[in-house]
Amino acid sequence: MLGLFTLFLFQSLVHAYVPLDRIVAIVNDDVIMQSELEKKVRSIRGQLQQQGTQLPPASILERQVLDKMIENRIQLQMAGRTGVKVDDEFLNQTINNIAAENQVSLSQFREILEEDEYNYEQFRENIRNEIKLSQLRKRQVENRIIVTEKEIDIFIANEDFQGTNQTEIKISHILLALPSEATPNEITQVLQVATQVREDLLSGAEFIDTAKSISNGANAENGGDLGWRKLEDVPSLFVDHISDMKKDDISELIQSSSGFHIIKISDIRSDKINIVQQTRSRHILIKPNDLISSEKARYKAALLKTRIESGDDFGLLAKGNSDDPGSAIKGGDLGWTSPGALVPEFQKMMDSIELGEVSKPFKTDYGWHILEVLERREHDNSESIRRGKARFAIKNRKLEEAMQNWTRQLRDEAYVEYRLDEV
Repeated sequence: MLGLFTLFLFQSLVHAYVPLDRIVAIVNDDVIMQSELEKKVRSIRGQLQQQGTQLPPASILERQVLDKMIENRIQLQMAGRTGVKVDDEFLNQTINNIAAENQVSLSQFREILEEDEYNYEQFRENIRNEIKLSQLRKRQVENRIIVTEKEIDIFIANEDFQGTNQTEIKISHILLALPSEATPNEITQVLQVATQVREDLLSGAEFIDTAKSISNGANAENGGDLGWRKLEDVPSLFVDHISDMKKDDISELIQSSSGFHIIKISDIRSDKINIVQQTRSRHILIKPNDLISSEKARYKAALLKTRIESGDDFGLLAKGNSDDPGSAIKGGDLGWTSPGALVPEFQKMMDSIELGEVSKPFKTDYGWHILEVLERREHDNSESIRRGKARFAIKNRKLEEAMQNWTRQLRDEAYVEYRLDEV
């Protein structure tokens, strides 16, 4: 008995020296714990190191991360009060999409997370919270921003006045990195590899596959894709080398302190001429709800397709059955649409069927559809693209200011108590 008591006392003393978790911030009726903060700081620090970004002092980084956590916590609380919810079906689909984007199955993705000591269930909740925040911000701020046609006219007029270059270049990039403080011998070795890589590319090797397998650049996982950029937005290191390049050209080796770079011009576009194939179609949407399951919605769409093939009028059936109020009143007519204007599943089906053909029932996030292609045409979409870009730029400018004001207002209305510096 004495031995057991002694053992118990010893264990108690040992545990007494284990640091206890503590509250670092109170946010309304919620708290942020030291363990949460430390975990988030480690994650952010790892991301910054991976990007090659210089880290601020530990105390400053800790405070910055805590401030962001407080901001998110306030917004999540508001999301709860205003009824923003993310159901499991939508969450599962989102995670499946994340796995697909990383070119792995869901089970493989889960294994990768666990190998990185990342709890899968916690990952799910983090994604759920991110979706909630996105929906809340869209509802409270983004959807309230209005851009008028007059504002677009003024924006474009100013662009014309300033002579803004509207040509954009889609750039892909491979980096063969040099070690820090590389020796002449190491530079020679990397140069030899880079030279061979360039020769392989000129001989027909796929740039995307090569970038994924060998590039040390930050965008290697995306095949080295740096996205669409105006010439003035291209890194100065590359400007002189790409000025005379055409689509699909491979640059000479470009040396910098980071290593040897290879650039490819993947595509070039201009607002002056932009010919696209537009499609005019009509559809019937059957939305699942509390009374109609997804399978019943699919079955109803299939019955409507059968009726149309038997001679019933598509437009009349759309008016009487479609759950898309905007198009139903027009007999399901969606008007002329350009590529990318509709959700991918709809676009894919629309592109795959012939004129006058009624599709089989297919599913999107909105529900089950059947569609008919009415017309196709070649259309100069330049002006529409230009105005769309102007609208986007104006909206982003307004959104940034509105988001700052909204965040500041939420913070001012919340009770926040810092305990980070308490011992």
